[in-house]
Amino acid sequence: MTEKQTSSTPATTSTAGGALVTEQGRTSIADTVVSKIAGIAAREISGVHDLGGGTARAVGAIRERIPGSRTNLSQGVAVEVGEHQAAVDLDIVAEYGVAIADLAAAIRRNVVDAVERMTGLEVTEVNITVHDVFLESDEPDEEPATTRVQ
Repeated sequence: MTEKQTSSTPATTSTAGGALVTEQGRTSIADTVVSKIAGIAAREISGVHDLGGGTARAVGAIRERIPGSRTNLSQGVAVEVGEHQAAVDLDIVAEYGVAIADLAAAIRRNVVDAVERMTGLEVTEVNITVHDVFLESDEPDEEPATTRVQ
């Protein structure tokens, strides 16, 4: 028991967003929920071109070409979720010209704020791996290349 809690006080475990464990029951939050929130929060930051390593981005590009498919919002995000805490690992592609240290700090702030506000879990760490830097010249042309044979 904490110093403020007495034997007559109901046992609750509360975090930034409210009580996840009370006498009335327990709230469990799935890993996929936290990974989607973290992925969306990371994408909101200017300077993040994409999430995921090379293979994940290639699979995501193929998936997006399939009619009726949706963008995988948790691509490039790995999480560990406990009863009270969560840890987040992000793989990103930064836009060229952005200060990577400042970008990482902004991503961390936004991810921590979003996850803690929406889930009530304490975010213990947000690890960021920058896999690539995006250049405008890396963007494939929309027009097909001319062919030598018709």
